[in-house]
Amino acid sequence: MDLGLENKVALVVGGSSGLGLATARELAREGAHVAIGARDPDRLAAAERDLKEVARGRVRATSVDVTDRAAARRWVDEVAADFGALHIAVVSGGSPPIGTASQFELEEYQAAVDKVLFSAVNLAQAAVPYLKAAGWGRLLFVASETASVPIPPLALSGVTRAAIVRFAQALASDLGHDGITVNVLAPGGARTPPMERAAAKLAGDGDVEAQLRAMGHHNALGRLADPDEVAAVAAFLASERASFVTGALHLIDGGASVTGPELPHLTAARKDTYT
Repeated sequence: MDLGLENKVALVVGGSSGLGLATARELAREGAHVAIGARDPDRLAAAERDLKEVARGRVRATSVDVTDRAAARRWVDEVAADFGALHIAVVSGGSPPIGTASQFELEEYQAAVDKVLFSAVNLAQAAVPYLKAAGWGRLLFVASETASVPIPPLALSGVTRAAIVRFAQALASDLGHDGITVNVLAPGGARTPPMERAAAKLAGDGDVEAQLRAMGHHNALGRLADPDEVAAVAAFLASERASFVTGALHLIDGGASVTGPELPHLTAARKDTYT
């Protein structure tokens, strides 16, 4: 299937690993020029090499802290100036600590909103003028299954990701006549570096692979997602073929929403397990 992404310019937040890197790789394979941004220079360099192995277009990697609002906006401006346009923005605001609603103080809620919601809003606002100028755009927010389904041990994630959905839907209404679609991905558990680190913490001296299997038990497929499975959905939504899909929340959870939100592996976990 030709996704119509040849020579489109894509910016991917968090593109050095996990879902971000997998999405950047899919877009690069489809012929898009891809700019990735993340904080860790070493991971970025490795990701850049990875992408160049499959890319048909250009690849650019930039070390940037997207919680620094001015730095994030400069990055978007620099990418658009370097490539001459911007057509696709894949936006993620990071992940807040785990824990139930009553575990957190007000300041922790504020920090989560700053990190997850405001970072995503800031990046979207920086990208939208360039998408409008191109006359064709795809804005994708990478959220979490908590945007759709309440999961008690992931209270901060639910609060911030649900807000991203409402922001994205409002943008979809604003931008549709400009040829821009706006969608939200809501992935369930995926085998990413943060998930692997969390499994190692929870397993202690035990079997990390067994812990990863336990983390995937709660969905209908009984396993964690491969990042490429989520990236395939992202690439389609970023494509010309998805031109009539906007304002939607796309749950990619392996059927977890139909089996229930029970997450025993988080029951006794501390707030910092996933940080």
